[in-house]
Amino acid sequence: MTLTINYRYRLHPDPIQEQTMLHWLEISRKVYNYALREIKDWVNSRKCSLDYCSLSKEYIIPANKPIPTYYNQQNALPKAKKEFPELREVPSQVLQTTIRRLHDGWNYFQQRGYGFPRFKKFGQMKSMLFPQFKTNPITGWQISLPKIGIIPINLHRPIPEGFVVKQARVLRKADRWFVVLTLESEVSRPEAQPHGEAIGIDLGLEKFLTTSDREFIERPRFLTS
Repeated sequence: MTLTINYRYRLHPDPIQEQTMLHWLEISRKVYNYALREIKDWVNSRKCSLDYCSLSKEYIIPANKPIPTYYNQQNALPKAKKEFPELREVPSQVLQTTIRRLHDGWNYFQQRGYGFPRFKKFGQMKSMLFPQFKTNPITGWQISLPKIGIIPINLHRPIPEGFVVKQARVLRKADRWFVVLTLESEVSRPEAQPHGEAIGIDLGLEKFLTTSDREFIERPRFLTS
């Protein structure tokens, strides 16, 4: 059995690290909006009337082209990095989780029928996710993040023994930085051993319940004195 908990800590990046993370959030916002634009264009192209065309614009997308999926857009990232070199500055997994966040919102919209994902304006991308680590990123009062380096962390709550860091979400609130660590541990849960004997219970009107052992429980009368 896997036990998962989340702990949030304050980060204290230096000015260079802070500018790097702000730049990454802006790049992630652009990736999010571009992927959303592809989905919206596909959806709008399926709304075109068959008997006439709009005088202002039309979405020209082949009828046999499938809707952009998470895997299609994720696999398009290497090609996009050649066209937009700034994408190389951000770890690939961070960009992949950005696209995953979009498709989680898209799937949620399809399930409930409202809440279509919206484009994010400048400054609205507040967090980025580092989904995995090869080694423990925590050393003393510091955390090591890919391509950023070592950042001081206010580890006010120690990580419980037996737990490992699975992922880290860096988020910005106002002018402060935080990290939410997802910790996991494998724990053994003992199986409940049966004891005694099984009985049947029947709920009734005259008697509150009757058991197969012919035990009767009277109906409680809470409003009588």
